[in-house]
Amino acid sequence: MDSRYGYDQYREFCELARKKNVIFYYVGYFSQNIVTAMAEAVKLRLEQSGTAGPVRRRLFSSFVEMAQNIIHYSADSLTPPEQDQHELRHGSVCIGVDAEGRHFLLCANPIAIDQAEALEVRLATLRAMTMDEIKASYRESLRSEVPDDSKGAGLGFLTVARDASEPLEFEFQGTEDAGTAMFFLKTTI
Repeated sequence: MDSRYGYDQYREFCELARKKNVIFYYVGYFSQNIVTAMAEAVKLRLEQSGTAGPVRRRLFSSFVEMAQNIIHYSADSLTPPEQDQHELRHGSVCIGVDAEGRHFLLCANPIAIDQAEALEVRLATLRAMTMDEIKASYRESLRSEVPDDSKGAGLGFLTVARDASEPLEFEFQGTEDAGTAMFFLKTTI
């Protein structure tokens, strides 16, 4: 194959993914149907890799929550922002194994600046909580009303933090669009 068609770049990407122990990666538009298909692929990949059952369940749960977050909040959307069903929004998700043999999930998507500021406060608070505090907050959220600014049940980040073995890592970076920031979230299971 001629390198002008991208074979060299593809081969380099595959080699880097192998070296970094990436077991699943997707970048593109997310919808409920796409997440359902990815969830099946992730489930099978984790089973085939011999990942222990409890770890598989926590990875799968966190994967679904992170993908749902992209569907509901990515600022890069092919559907109108006010549309809350059949959304099609851009982002990426990566699952891999770190040098210590722990699984990690990374996701990234653009987010509106006003949402980024509120999210940063929420995640910093969550990051500072103990596991017991996270679990108690999760139980309390199950009994509470859905927050006005939430398109889900309001449990997503609590679920990811509850399933994590390390505090969540996150970052916001500016983009060319002054109205958005790129949101990065990492969890280690």
